[in-house]
Amino acid sequence: MQADEAAAEAPPICLIVLGMAGSGKTTLVKKLSSFNYDKLKPYVINLDPACKEVPYPASIDIRDTVNYKEVMKQYKLGPNGGIVTSLNLFCTKFGKVIELIEKAGKAGHKICVLDTPGQIEVFTWSASGTIITEALATAFPTIVVYVMDVVRSTNPTTFMSNMLYACSILYKARLPFIVAMNKIDIEDHNFALEWMTDFEAFQEALEKEQTYVGNLTRTMSLTLDEFYKDLKACGVSAKMGIGYDRFYELVAEGAKEYEEDYKKEYDKLRIQKEEEKKKSEKLQEIASAKGSGVEVPLVPFVSEVNSGRELADVYLKHPGNESSEDEEGDEERPVAFGDDELEDQNFNDFMQKRKETQIDKANKSQS
Repeated sequence: MQADEAAAEAPPICLIVLGMAGSGKTTLVKKLSSFNYDKLKPYVINLDPACKEVPYPASIDIRDTVNYKEVMKQYKLGPNGGIVTSLNLFCTKFGKVIELIEKAGKAGHKICVLDTPGQIEVFTWSASGTIITEALATAFPTIVVYVMDVVRSTNPTTFMSNMLYACSILYKARLPFIVAMNKIDIEDHNFALEWMTDFEAFQEALEKEQTYVGNLTRTMSLTLDEFYKDLKACGVSAKMGIGYDRFYELVAEGAKEYEEDYKKEYDKLRIQKEEEKKKSEKLQEIASAKGSGVEVPLVPFVSEVNSGRELADVYLKHPGNESSEDEEGDEERPVAFGDDELEDQNFNDFMQKRKETQIDKANKSQS
């Protein structure tokens, strides 16, 4: 009885679903929202403000909080800028979302699925995406699910592009990572698993590619060997519901990996943020207790000059130029307006020095 109560109050596992446009990401979320519902009771969150409708029942929907079209009009933004700004606005209330997920966990929801915008870079490389990811990871076991279109990845170059993007997300998120190879009802995914484990097989597939991109892909494949070693990958069909048992096995492994490897790091991050918040509050208390400071007037460089002179007659001495022909310390005195005799003398000195310089050059050339 106590074990059942503890399991019911355990925090849900958060799945952040990412993927290129057209990879079947939203269809995958739809199937996750209904698969084994009695046991998992998925709690679904939609983070795409630009979609007209979603094919699954969303417990939390960003569209209920932020009006995407109004954001575009008000801030005069394009489609991607509107999505980024909508996510930024939603992030200001994300603490409330964390509270709702915690309540859902106590109510028996084992899985929390987050559907992200189709423009993958909008979420992965924006400040709001980082804030959402870190906020979830500091409170719940969190796993990143990267949905890959296996049909489009039959070309080795396209496959490598997908893997490079997956690698960049993995190292940026610093969380357990699963590659869900979607649409296996159309194309079997075993070729992709073989390319990930057998370097020679991938090189054979690249033999037809003799272009610069092919050579670059061949070089990159060596670099990604280390990335493939601990990468969790499985084939699924979001439309037909194939491969979900294996997918949830990888989710369980990812949750265990989070508790063993990642949780400590995010606990440190949470403590650090709490300490920074306390310091900021303490500084504000000190500032409010002491009141506003006394304004110190700034003295201007030159406020007035002697009678008979204008501000335009005041010169700042320029440091000596090493490339100048004048000897060090032998700078000309600034000429005051109306000082004709000194101006003539300076001009005569300049002509004399120039004449001497020309004579020296002529003597050197003759010798």
